[in-house]
Formats: sequence, C-alpha cells, structure tokens
Amino acid sequence: MMGKQERSASLFYYLRLEDLIPENHLLRLVDRHIDLSFVRERLRPFYSSVGRPSIDPEVLMRLLLVGYFYGITSERRLMEEVRMHLGYRWFAGLGLEQEVPDHSTFSKNRHGRFRQAGIFREVFETLVERCVAAGLVEGKSLVVDGTMIEADASGDSRVPRERLGEVAQVSRTVREYLEELERENPVAEAAGEPEQVSTTDPDARWCSKGGPARMAYFDNYLMDAVSRVIVEVEATPASYPQEARAAKRMLERVQERGLCPHSVRGDMGFGKGEFLTWLVGQGIAPHIPPKDHRRRIAAAITQEDFRYAPEEDVYYCPAGKPLRYSAPARRNQAHLYRSTKEQCQGCRLQPQCTTGPYRTIAVSWHEPARQVVRSLVGTPAYQQSHRARYRIEGLFAELKQRLRLSRVRLRRLWNVAEQFQLAATVQNIKRLLAFLTRPAAPPLPSPCCEGRKV
Repeated sequence: MMGKQERSASLFYYLRLEDLIPENHLLRLVDRHIDLSFVRERLRPFYSSVGRPSIDPEVLMRLLLVGYFYGITSERRLMEEVRMHLGYRWFAGLGLEQEVPDHSTFSKNRHGRFRQAGIFREVFETLVERCVAAGLVEGKSLVVDGTMIEADASGDSRVPRERLGEVAQVSRTVREYLEELERENPVAEAAGEPEQVSTTDPDARWCSKGGPARMAYFDNYLMDAVSRVIVEVEATPASYPQEARAAKRMLERVQERGLCPHSVRGDMGFGKGEFLTWLVGQGIAPHIPPKDHRRRIAAAITQEDFRYAPEEDVYYCPAGKPLRYSAPARRNQAHLYRSTKEQCQGCRLQPQCTTGPYRTIAVSWHEPARQVVRSLVGTPAYQQSHRARYRIEGLFAELKQRLRLSRVRLRRLWNVAEQFQLAATVQNIKRLLAFLTRPAAPPLPSPCCEGRKV
C-alpha cells in the first residue's frame, strides 16, 4: 500500500549539532586543524571593557570563511543560509536557540575594528605560517601572476579628472578619494593616473584583458611552485605597470617573514628592467621573459649586430665604425650611443642600418639584468619553472568559478584587498587540509618475507 507522509512538527527534538556533522565534512576538518582563537585575542584591544557583550569576533570570522568556502558572496544571503544550514551553525558555534547575527554587523565591524586591526591580512599570514610549519611550503621556487576581477562600477560612471572637484560636492566617495590623494601626494598627482575616474569606485581602472574593457582590479598572487600555496596576495587597480610593483612588494614581505626564494617565474608582463635588476640584486633568479624593445626587422641591422668594447665604452657597427656614448635618455631609462654623419656617409651598409644621417642605439640601464635573464633561458631550472607557471591559472579558475569572485562586491581598494585576502586564505586552507589528511603510504614489505609464499 502506498504510504503518505504527514507533515507534522514535534514540540521537542533531542539532538546535538555535533552528532549531525560527518567526520569528513570540510567544516569539521577546518575546525579540527585550523585554530582561529587568535582572532579574539588580536581584536580584544579594540573592544570596550564595559557595556553589553558584543558578538564574538571569532564567530564573525568563521561566518565570513563559510561564505568564501561555498561561494556565497552576499552577506545578507549568507545569514539566510546560516539560519537553515546546521553545518554552518555548528562551525560558527551557534546553537539552534541562538540568534544569527544581522548582515549589517559585518559592515560595521569590517569598516571599524577589523580594518583598524588588519585582521584579514593577519589571518592570511597566519595560515601561510601554518603551511610552512607543516612542511607544505618550501618557498624556494615561486610563481607570480595576476588576474583581472571586475569592479562594482560601470564605465558610464567615469568623468574627466578635472571634474572630480565638482563631483566631490555631492559624492562622499569622491570626496574621500581626493582627500586621500592630497594626504599621499599633496604637491602633484602621481604619474600614470588615468584621465577619467569612476565616481562610483575611484580606485578601479578601465582595462581590457582578453575581452571587452571594463572597470576592474588586479588580484596578484605569489605562489609556491611545488605546493600551490599562495604565500602572498596583493590587490591593485587594473593597470599593467602595477603588476611588477606588486610583485616586488609581495617578495619583500615574504622575505621579511623568513622565506628565501631562489627563483621567481612570471610572464612577460613582469619583465620590466627595474624589476629584473632588483631580483638579480636580491640573488633571485628571474625566470621571466624580459621585455625587449630592440628593433627586430627582417633584412636589417639590429642592435644585436653591434659589438660592445667595455674597455672603451664604445659599440662597433658591423662595418667596424665606433658609436660613442652620447647622452642618457632618462625618460626611457637608457644610454644613447651615436655614430657621426661622416662615418655613415657612403657606407655600403647604411640602407640596412638607418634611414637617417647617422645611427643611434639605446642601451637600457637594466641591460646587465636582461643579460642574466637571457643566460637562464633554456636551462633545466628555467624549463621546470616554466611548466609550473601554468599551475597558478588553476588558482584563478578556482577563485572565479568555485569562490565566485569574478566580480568584487565591495568598492575601494582597501575593501577589495580584504576580499582577495579572505579568498586566498580559503584556498590555502583547502590545500593545507589536503596535505594534513592525506592517506598514509602503505608500509613496505619486510625483507624477511621476500620469496615466502603465504
């Protein structure tokens, strides 16, 4: 006989949340292996010693991590999910009889105590230290790259920079942005600032990377090549010159924390001369294709065809005529070497060499570092790091597809940085748990049992 389920509610239920969470559940593993109690101690100075007790900051941090683990980007929706999901309640330490925090609580703490304490970065760095202590991260070979994340602003919100003062009268966001610029650079605007600025999110930049242009940020990762643990993360406006600067800042921070990288792998976007020179000076092998602006025209004489005589500081052309030092080109960060009209007149190679009355070559100030990079190309270590460089793309795919952070939800650079730090923390936790809970290798057979039939 067909049964029928009657919907009825009992007055009392006897259960424990602890008994309902499977032993191999992700949140149970996080609770077992990751200690987050330091969050409470770190934020204690930012709370008053009198008054009504507030929500435990560790609970708020655990709820935020749940949102990033399961791709719940909206805090309002996250609180709705916590009300219904027993596992989320158990991980946060909220019993069935306890009220779930309001979504506005996150905003108040994020813009107040959490930002003052820098707790999101501290949580990220603590997890990296945990990975190092567990033997997961070696930190010798690193990979650097960035991905573009769409900002919460449209291209239609952009106005010319000279109109920002007018817009600031009605927009608090723009007013705060101009005040920050004044504090950081009161004399003049920083070089490279865009001509148009978004009034919705002034820190975002109009950028195109493999698709249509949009307002965006760059999420820069510095990854351990072996374990794929993110050892550093940096948020920058979506501007290509920012990539190498972010890479340098990330490397400086990991060195301060005790890591000693031997090599760094990146794409050509990180091949700027200044960055390469800094890497060589730090004793780090730059496995990065250098940006080479030398002319490469078929059937023409290029800079590679000139021979340098260091004892004379002179370049000799293929016809044997000297090009002597002329002047520095500070804008291009290069040294200029020139021949004379008399030397080039009547030269049989002039049609292949130059269309002007004399030949000029520009030698980058960072040419020694570029030579170091060229000498590394093709070596076994370079080829190995070249293969590892593509592993970082998997982290970006996970970031956008699993964590659903293809578009940031908050505005301004500091808010975006916090989102990137939390996302990188969650990615590292997953790798640390996989390392700590990996199955033990089966024991080798005893030598005394070899050849014996069982």
